[in-house]
Amino acid sequence: MEIQSVKQRFGIVGNSLKLNRAIEVAMQVAPTNISVLVQGESGVGKEVMPKIIHNLSSRKHGPYIAVNCGAIPEGTIDSELFGHEKGSFTGAHDSRKGYFEEANGGTIFLDEVAELPHQTQVRLLRVLETGEYMRVGSSKVQKTDVRVVAASNVIFASAIQSGKFREDLYYRLSTVPIHMPSLRERREDIYLLFRKFTTDFSEQYRMPPIELTEEAITLLESYRWPGNIRQLKNITEQLSVIESERRISPSTMRNYLPAEDGNSLPMLVPGGQKAGSPDMNEREILYKVLFDMKSDLNDLKALVLQMIQNDGQIDLNMSNSDLVRKVFKKEVSLEQQPAKESSVYIHDKPYDSVEMDDDEDDEVEERLSLSDTERELIKKALKKHNNKRKHAAIELGISERTLYRKIKEYNIK
Repeated sequence: MEIQSVKQRFGIVGNSLKLNRAIEVAMQVAPTNISVLVQGESGVGKEVMPKIIHNLSSRKHGPYIAVNCGAIPEGTIDSELFGHEKGSFTGAHDSRKGYFEEANGGTIFLDEVAELPHQTQVRLLRVLETGEYMRVGSSKVQKTDVRVVAASNVIFASAIQSGKFREDLYYRLSTVPIHMPSLRERREDIYLLFRKFTTDFSEQYRMPPIELTEEAITLLESYRWPGNIRQLKNITEQLSVIESERRISPSTMRNYLPAEDGNSLPMLVPGGQKAGSPDMNEREILYKVLFDMKSDLNDLKALVLQMIQNDGQIDLNMSNSDLVRKVFKKEVSLEQQPAKESSVYIHDKPYDSVEMDDDEDDEVEERLSLSDTERELIKKALKKHNNKRKHAAIELGISERTLYRKIKEYNIK
């Protein structure tokens, strides 16, 4: 079957090379049972790819079920996908088949697959690898023969690094990846889509189709279209219904295009996470502030140590990083030498003989509290990333080597 006939059959408009490549891959993989992952921004039309794959496969006479994983509550997603037994949870008055059981012999399309909770990801991985699953509340293993096509607008590298999506499941789903291009990547198709939509709306609302001036076409094709095809269709419908003048000028078109001033960009905090995101709560922000304070204390410690070693003399022109590097090297060499009895003098008195006042006690207590906080934060990061030091170090904003030293220092198991 030719690409053009596939476009006509499934209502695909466009001639860009990237769009044609995506269709070619879908046509080539359709006769197999390989899992496919369709990736692309929201509104690019990812849902058409699983339909092409299903209808051009040997499963075309079997069931085709599309599931929006992001629209199902976390507490019921396992029941929806794999079914449940009677009495397995409150409200389970009868046994129920899940989508994987209903789609046996056909294709299941998991849209927004990155929204699946971790426990469901484990179940899905088992289905992909063995074809086996269990209903909620049952210990009986059941088999299913289902072709899985998934889709998401999420950047999986970031989702895997943050621990939101399983890496093994990603590689199992993306045996064959298909990239659906955004409108920015296929600008030559924008006006074609606009003409298709305005013709459809003129028939639907029984009014003459709208037209664009040359300048308006240029404006249409140069706009960024963050909402992609969905946004273009909505704006075309607005123009068709609202404007009495059927020939649209650039000034009229600008009234319907949202301004792109960049003011809506999210603020970033250290570590690359967005302020206000669910993963960056007040406690974690406080922990990062405490880490910065700990770094300042280390710099101060290095400064004092150099003054002690140089009889109170210090090079004020030396940068903090050079100072810390130089002093820490001296610390290592000192640790390798036999310990000598020495006293640090404060106001001409040995340190051991100086009585600390209440403020100094508070300072020591605060320093100890800071160490406890740092230890707990490291434990939390390691647990979150399944003891993967590289990912934990990125989360904490420190190097992997520093994290390894801290683990040994605090004797973290």
